Amino acid sequence: MMMLSGLVHPPASAASEADWVAAAQRGDRQAFALLHQRYHRMVHGILLSYVPHSDAEDLLQEVFLHAMQKLSSLREPAAFGAWLATISRNFSATHHRRQRRTEPVTEWNAGQTHPREAARLQDESEVLDAIRRLPATYCETLMLRLVEGMTGPEIAAQTGLAPASVRVNLCRGMKLLRDELGESYFAQKEDGNA
Repeated sequence: MMMLSGLVHPPASAASEADWVAAAQRGDRQAFALLHQRYHRMVHGILLSYVPHSDAEDLLQEVFLHAMQKLSSLREPAAFGAWLATISRNFSATHHRRQRRTEPVTEWNAGQTHPREAARLQDESEVLDAIRRLPATYCETLMLRLVEGMTGPEIAAQTGLAPASVRVNLCRGMKLLRDELGESYFAQKEDGNA
């Protein structure tokens, strides 16, 4: 994993981000580290939309390694986020073809944890599975928002989606997620937090 501790960068404008990409294309590893720092949540969220948590961690590094190796093929530096999102989706699809799992995927082994922790992990796994059952457009956007904690404007800026599309995807995705999990799931969670 790239260690980026101590790196501090200002919020990237489209111009400075394109500059980072251009610098990284010329071999500037610090510029690529800044891109990694900015985009790792987006890539992780997209990967989580398609693969188990444990696999997403490994694939995250593979995506960035591939992007670093192929960065010279990117013609438009301002399209870096959308290009990286496409690489992430392709790696997820390739991973699925390689795995061909026959048993259900579990996110974490809850059998060796404290009962409260096991229940929390089971809830997380249930929600992740429900999000993954949604259409890909909503699945990715919800993963980026709910799991990675990205804001709507961040999602739009990094994926290349229009802000209005992100808002629609989040709204419709949350409605579908409520339908998938059932209103009782959300009522139960709200009662438990009151």
